[in-house]
Amino acid sequence: MFRAFLTVGGWTMASRVLGLVRDQLLAILIGVGAMQDAYQVAFRLPNMFRRLFGEGAFNAAFVPMFSSILHRDGLPTAQRFANEALGVLSFWLLALTVLGEVFMPQVVWVIGSGFARRPEVFDLAVTLSRITFPYMLLICAAALVSGVLNGLDRYAAAAAAYVLFNVVGIAAILWLTPHVPSVAHAAAWGVTISGVVQLGALLWAARRAGLHFSLPRPRMTPEMRVLMRRIAPGLVGSGVTQLNLVVDTIVATWMPAGSVSLIYFADRVNQLPLGVLGAAAGTSMLPLLSRQIQAGEIDAAHRTQGRAIEYALVLTLPAALALIALAAPIMATLFGYGKFTTLDAVLSAQSLCAYAVGLPFFVLVKVLGPGFFARGDTATPVRLGMITLALNFALNLALYRPLAHVGPPLASSLASMINVLLLAGTLGRRGQLRADRALISRLARMALAAMVMTAVLVAAQHGPLAHVEAQRPLRRAVELGLLIVVGMGVYGGMLHALGVVSAAEAWRGLSGRLRRRRAS
Repeated sequence: MFRAFLTVGGWTMASRVLGLVRDQLLAILIGVGAMQDAYQVAFRLPNMFRRLFGEGAFNAAFVPMFSSILHRDGLPTAQRFANEALGVLSFWLLALTVLGEVFMPQVVWVIGSGFARRPEVFDLAVTLSRITFPYMLLICAAALVSGVLNGLDRYAAAAAAYVLFNVVGIAAILWLTPHVPSVAHAAAWGVTISGVVQLGALLWAARRAGLHFSLPRPRMTPEMRVLMRRIAPGLVGSGVTQLNLVVDTIVATWMPAGSVSLIYFADRVNQLPLGVLGAAAGTSMLPLLSRQIQAGEIDAAHRTQGRAIEYALVLTLPAALALIALAAPIMATLFGYGKFTTLDAVLSAQSLCAYAVGLPFFVLVKVLGPGFFARGDTATPVRLGMITLALNFALNLALYRPLAHVGPPLASSLASMINVLLLAGTLGRRGQLRADRALISRLARMALAAMVMTAVLVAAQHGPLAHVEAQRPLRRAVELGLLIVVGMGVYGGMLHALGVVSAAEAWRGLSGRLRRRRAS
């Protein structure tokens, strides 16, 4: 599982880094304001489907079923099941895409109701949403092919496909802008074009693996009925984080112009560790956990869940505290150019701190979810998810006026904490999650190491590494890089000193992996 974790995490990291480049272009060329707000609402809908299906509900429902059929009946039967799923999914999503295009004003009103007060922004959001909406169909088909590849333990191609999303998006912003009305239009077209490229790349990878997809007439076979029943509740159960972000966006449209953009850029930085660690842990863990449960290896399943929690938190805890300690220099260094002002960076940094508070809990939701999905239980996460969604909405309404752009991110973080407590408590009561003394001890030592690192980072910003003036972007970037290196060094040293990770063992593992890569 650790090898798969690193593979998915590595490609996801590449995708997130390129995503930051794409967002930097949007910040420089558009800045914070009405056009950026309209584009972000148009981008939110297909991006939500990408995360729900590519990293959430579809994966959670399809992969365990595909793995079970593959283990029980062999590859030809599993391939037939995948083709049937593709036929049914494509039929329903095509119908939904057509309806969405026709009724897009109503769709935009749901996810951006506050724009109704500003007709020009609302109309732009509708136009951009009609451009981006077909991406939903394309990425859901791509998610199915990715699920098949993951079920066959071929994680690299599926994870690498998401890199193409940002590569195409960057190219569209740079080269398509002169030929369309605005940068926002170019970025919107880049979203849909990237869906075509991703699906094509995954089908090519599947063909190289000996798989041949077809699009049969949609039929609701018994297997399809089971799959659909598991997907429907899983859309909420595994996608609570994304649905909470949609709630944040809805509330932000009722706030002053630019609020959607401030929250979006903060979320993008928060998504770097969240997407890398959460997606890697959930994606690599689910097929293995499903096979262990199918084979009756209960003790092995408990160990897998425990290791996944450790792998996620050993990096998530320091990431969350570092984002809080370095929020202002991070936002200024990444986005503080062009039309994105210094004040915009400071305000967005405040939103980032609120998101970072909940970062470990956002990741744990993705780690605990497979504990239900691998056992075929999607009903429990959806019940708990509905509680979390209601709580998030209530917190948003309570916080957005007194805290402005900090309110929605903080509401999501608080709701995510409750979601983790509910998920972990339910698994624990069922005897499906064991937090033994060794796991608790290691987590406590990780937390101590992360707190020491944070203290050093805060002190460094007021000492020899105190940040330089905002007008010197190169020096600002060098300073931030030094702070990150110092933080990593302190955290790694503390992990070694506290006996959490042995430097020698970590080096042997990394060098062994590099040797295997070169040999292959």
